[in-house]
Amino acid sequence: MSTTTANSQTTSGAPWRRLGEALSQDWWLLALRGLLGVIFGLIALIMPVATILALVLLFSAYMLVDGCFALYAAVRGMVRRDSWGMPLIHGIANVAVAAIAFLWPGITVLFFVLLVAAWSIVSGCLMLAAAYNVNANYSRGWMAFGGVVSLAFGVLMIFAPVAGAVVLTWWLGAYSLVFGIVVIVLAFRLRSQRGRGPAAGITQPAS
Repeated sequence: MSTTTANSQTTSGAPWRRLGEALSQDWWLLALRGLLGVIFGLIALIMPVATILALVLLFSAYMLVDGCFALYAAVRGMVRRDSWGMPLIHGIANVAVAAIAFLWPGITVLFFVLLVAAWSIVSGCLMLAAAYNVNANYSRGWMAFGGVVSLAFGVLMIFAPVAGAVVLTWWLGAYSLVFGIVVIVLAFRLRSQRGRGPAAGITQPAS
């Protein structure tokens, strides 16, 4: 009975062991991904304005390609006499958004910042309302502090959208930098596990 249980555990754990072994063999790909994340994070922290404008242009290129594919699907639908109205509207809308983002990237950034500002203000109001109604034993002070911070951030982005865009880019850069470092550490730990059986700290089930 114990042999059967051990065999079933070995079989169920095999895909995870194979995954760990594959990652340890391709550790350099993970390290490269981490390095790219670190580079992007540093660029975003050092040059936030250029970074967010580059992201807007990348978004514009994506919307243009997606819109062209939608228009192509609409044309094929016309030829086959299928439904083509929705793909046509979708394609035109995407191409229009791509054109606006490419020709006026500042407007695109402003819209995104205002959207985040609205979300931040609504979240802050909800946290303050919750802090007012919750029992004092449930960290009411911290909840109210979080609501005030969220409100202040939203108001700042409305009255100073450029500063808000820079702050958002810094957050993205900090995340990419930390994530890249973690991935690089993971890659070199996987490299050290090559040829040692189960990788990445996955234990071998008892037989």
